[in-house]
Amino acid sequence: MKLEKAFKVLSHFLQGKEKAIELSLICLLAKGHLLIEDLPGTGKTTLALSLAKVLGLSFGRIQGTSDLLPSDITGTSVYNKVTGKFEFQKGPIFNHIVLVDEINRAPPKTQSALLEPMEEGQVTVDGHTYTLPKPFFVIATQNPIEYYGTYPLPEAQLDRFLFKISIGYPLREVEKEILKVGSLKEEIASLEPVLSKEEILSMQEEVRTQVYVSEKILDYLLNIVEKTRKSPYLITGLSTRGALSLLLAGKARAYFYKRDFVIPEDIKEIAPYLITHRLIFKEEYKSSATEIVKEILVNTKVPI
Repeated sequence: MKLEKAFKVLSHFLQGKEKAIELSLICLLAKGHLLIEDLPGTGKTTLALSLAKVLGLSFGRIQGTSDLLPSDITGTSVYNKVTGKFEFQKGPIFNHIVLVDEINRAPPKTQSALLEPMEEGQVTVDGHTYTLPKPFFVIATQNPIEYYGTYPLPEAQLDRFLFKISIGYPLREVEKEILKVGSLKEEIASLEPVLSKEEILSMQEEVRTQVYVSEKILDYLLNIVEKTRKSPYLITGLSTRGALSLLLAGKARAYFYKRDFVIPEDIKEIAPYLITHRLIFKEEYKSSATEIVKEILVNTKVPI
């Protein structure tokens, strides 16, 4: 299976980041977007660039800064003296995979320029609507919010990301091998595509239409959703859109593991990456968000 081959190639170049690679591919299969919160230098940009190379997709990069404008993302209309007309110059958002590096360094107005592309797959500039290429996959990175010069992402923006993950530091032995080999920039630049965009689009459609979900799985998922809404630690629980996202991500994980049906582990394994950033915790419990979600999952009976 070509998807498995893509995973193996990426794992070879990104040692110690197998979980991040798996979640990235599942996110793409589910037509979602990925938010990576981590310290600088942990391989976030390398992951995004490697994905684009192996999947045979175009790649665009946006660097978040305090003076970044919405037009720096979407593009702008430029006057052509020859034709006497304004012509639209596409911005970096018009790529299959778009890396938004340090998204929380961009001001809120600029962050909002990503809402329409991520939700609707289109961009509206000067009253004209332009369709983005398919597949379309945004990978955004953000520094921990305590860092100087960062703007917390609003709930509406966070909700556009299917998963929020961290890569973390590699294990000692893995890091030792990385130090021996050194930078892999040249090797990554020369990576050959394993998949085509047509194959990826076909896989996305198969995830949506050909992966079976039983009534027991639906009830299990709804039990998790209900517990988030009744939790004494939360102000608001998971929305219906969040529940739909959890279902689709579960189907994508089943497909990734070569199954045409969803099992409870598919929901349970991806839930922490999908649910946590969509919930609003009471102020005194914000620091324990991950543990609270884990407790909800542990206390939700798994169907047999």
